[in-house]
Amino acid sequence: MWLKPEEVLLKNALKLWVQERSNQYFVLQRRRGYGEEGGGGLAGLLVGTLDAVLDSTSKVAPFRILHQTPDSQVYWSIACGSSREEITEHWDWLEHNVMKTLSVFDSNEDITSFVQGKIRGLIAEEGKSSFTKEEDPEKFREGLMKFEKCFGLPEKEKLVTYYSCSYWKGRVPCQGWLYLSTNFLSFYSFLLGAEIKLIISWDEISKLEKTSNVILTESIHVCSHGEDHYFSMFLHISETFLLMEQLANYAVRRLFDKETFENDPVLHDPLQITKRGLESRAHSEQFSAFFRLPKEETLKEVHECFLWVPFSHYNTHGKMCISENYICFASQDGSLCSVIIPLREVTGVDKADPANRGVSISTKGKTAFRFTEVRDFEQLVAKLRMKCNATSSPQHIINTEVAASSASDTPKDFDAGLSKTDQRDNSKTVSTEALMTVYHPQDAENLDSKMLKEKMKEQSWNILFVERGHGVSMFRTKKTRDLVVRGIPEALRGELWLLFSGAVNDMASNPGYYTELVEKSLGTCTLATDEIERDLRRSLPEHPAFQSDTGISALRRVLTAYAYRNPQIGYCQAMNILTSVLLLYAKEEEAFWLLVAVCERMLPDYFNRRIIVCCLLKVQSMWWTVSSMME
Repeated sequence: MWLKPEEVLLKNALKLWVQERSNQYFVLQRRRGYGEEGGGGLAGLLVGTLDAVLDSTSKVAPFRILHQTPDSQVYWSIACGSSREEITEHWDWLEHNVMKTLSVFDSNEDITSFVQGKIRGLIAEEGKSSFTKEEDPEKFREGLMKFEKCFGLPEKEKLVTYYSCSYWKGRVPCQGWLYLSTNFLSFYSFLLGAEIKLIISWDEISKLEKTSNVILTESIHVCSHGEDHYFSMFLHISETFLLMEQLANYAVRRLFDKETFENDPVLHDPLQITKRGLESRAHSEQFSAFFRLPKEETLKEVHECFLWVPFSHYNTHGKMCISENYICFASQDGSLCSVIIPLREVTGVDKADPANRGVSISTKGKTAFRFTEVRDFEQLVAKLRMKCNATSSPQHIINTEVAASSASDTPKDFDAGLSKTDQRDNSKTVSTEALMTVYHPQDAENLDSKMLKEKMKEQSWNILFVERGHGVSMFRTKKTRDLVVRGIPEALRGELWLLFSGAVNDMASNPGYYTELVEKSLGTCTLATDEIERDLRRSLPEHPAFQSDTGISALRRVLTAYAYRNPQIGYCQAMNILTSVLLLYAKEEEAFWLLVAVCERMLPDYFNRRIIVCCLLKVQSMWWTVSSMME
């Protein structure tokens, strides 16, 4: 069968594979010992022994096809087969349908991208009429009985799934079963009278990673209490590792963020945790993290398709991902092109070029995105039209001009003429200007070398905006990343920080939210507000923006509003410095949502009192232990 292209680190690990056919771009290999008289010597005997103890769901296929470009040491597995007839059919198809096409490409990268795209297309075609089904109930029930019998864990312990694999005890692999439950990783093996039983609590795991070694190309490494455990010979190691990583992360969250965990209806009830549910949640989390979308977004549909890139004049292959409020695209051909289209920005969805199964999406920015080779494109157009009609309601229209202060007063005159009563009133007024524009005006006539560099950066970004669009729905490519790495000019920092952090989507989804928080939070007296008041005058004290009540009041409102929004974090030291910098380049409401993006999505564990307290308790416990030993 065709496989999703994956890099092979060792083409002939310990000579476990024998080459049977090869050409300029493909290699057909047979597993040593398979179909050989005498078992293929010592290496064949070893391979045959390993394969013999594996059950039918975890055996390594005896044949495989690798893709390689000339002058490259990187190999990609693209197909495997359980019989010579099956793998030969795949090989013949490659020779007759792909080999003739590869000669037209100029670079090895283009060849590899084409082959990978072609294989993914074949997999998608094969999957049109088939859907992932739950495990066989009878088989799962049998596995559950073995799990309960072997480990004697509490009755409430929910088995999520199990896999056949090998556990490496020293240099000897022990074939058995790996059981993943809500609270434990368990392994059981009984072979030739030797029993191995292993139970590890998820919250006791200090390291969980995929590794490669000389004997096996891929394995899962688990470290607990300083002891290393290695598991290998999985049929789908990536799927297994993803589930293990999820369950371990949930165990840590249960320790440090119990309130949030208990409010989750699925994770709080172990009976609701299933393999399919965890996989769906993982895909949604990866989707939201990759495109920097609100955490509430759930991935609904994924479509293999092509997107027309107008500035490069070619179609890029990738995946269209659809959630409740967004249409996103990410290329998979090496072009690093991605697009985020909020449904609030969509003005029309139409069928385009029915012969190529095209979908055209128009936005308020007068940009049209054309997708082709979309499966069930007519149904997709109907669904998207319904979604767009549902999201065109007034609550999705944001008004960033909130309670603006009088623009006729200069900052100095404004601050000097305020009475104490006026200052209290000013503390409730949301500023709509970035402080840098007021307190750091640029002199266009006297430009030093630093300002000239800033102007050159601005010009590069303006050229990019003309070519790739401006705003949330712009084409994001490798050139965009290169410009970010070179540094964002001061004049565009607020706008681009908001865009690339995803804060613009949070703000658009919650119009009026910040103003309400300011009204509710100001006047409250908590430990967080006391700490905020102490640190206000320590926040960039040398900058003129924070030597005036305008900057101090804006900083107070943002920090107090965030502490009110997220009492679990409240206020931590250094948040005042971070927020001060955000206020210099962004409007007040934008600075608030940027702070939310940093604390809750980009660096979720950086500002976390629970982790700090836990570390202090551990240090204290260690000190007591050392002190008692010294006594």
